[in-house]
Amino acid sequence: MSLIQSIKSVLSPPHRAALPFLAITGGVTLLGRATPWRVTRWIGNIALAGFGFCLYFFRDPKRFPPPRADLALAPADGRVVSVELATPPASLGMGAEPVWRVATFLSVLNVHINRMPAAGRVTKISYHPGQFLNASLDKASDLNERNEVLLTLQDGRQMAVVQIAGLIARRIVCYVEEGTPVEAGERFGLIRFGSRTDLYLPPGATPLVSAGQIMIGGETVIAHL
Repeated sequence: MSLIQSIKSVLSPPHRAALPFLAITGGVTLLGRATPWRVTRWIGNIALAGFGFCLYFFRDPKRFPPPRADLALAPADGRVVSVELATPPASLGMGAEPVWRVATFLSVLNVHINRMPAAGRVTKISYHPGQFLNASLDKASDLNERNEVLLTLQDGRQMAVVQIAGLIARRIVCYVEEGTPVEAGERFGLIRFGSRTDLYLPPGATPLVSAGQIMIGGETVIAHL
C-alpha cells in the first residue's frame, strides 16, 4: 500500500455505526470546552480525544475486490494468527469433515468492517453468547461470543465467516439476514474495539496465505475456489 493510499484509508469517512459515539463525545467536547472551569475543560479535552479515536476506529475505506468469481477474499483487515484444518461450526450444518480455517486478528488499530469473502447467498446465521478471551487465542473460536454466517456460493458449495468478540470487544454487528444475496467484498457487519474473524473454506480449497500475513478485507486473496 502506497503512502497516499495509507493516508486515504486513515482519512476515510466513518461507518454509520460511529454516529452515536461521535454525537456523545462531540457533545461533551463542546460543553466541556465552552465553560470557564478547569475541570470541565479537562473533561472536554478527554472527550475530544475520544471523538478522534472514534473517527479513526470506525473508518470505512473503499475497497476494490478482484473481478473474479473463483476467489475467496479476506473477510476482515488484520493479521493472520492461524491457518489450520478445523471442524466447521456444528450449528451451520457444514458437516464434521475438517476444512481449512484462516483466523484473522483485528487490533483496535485495524479497520473493523467485515466483508463477504465471495458472491453467493447467506443461508444461515447463528449467534452464540460466550466469553471475551483474547481473540488471538485459538480457543476463542469455540469459547468467545460469536456470530456465524453460512454463505452458499453460486456453484452450491458452502463457506462460513465467524465474527468473534475479543478481550475488549463487546458488540458484534451483522447487517445481513438469512436469504440475502451478497457480492464479494460487500460490507456485512463489524465488531467494536478489537476482535477476530474466522473464515472456513469449502472442501478442496487450499489457503494461499500464512500466519503473520497482513490482510486487507475485501481485497486480499485467501484461496482459489
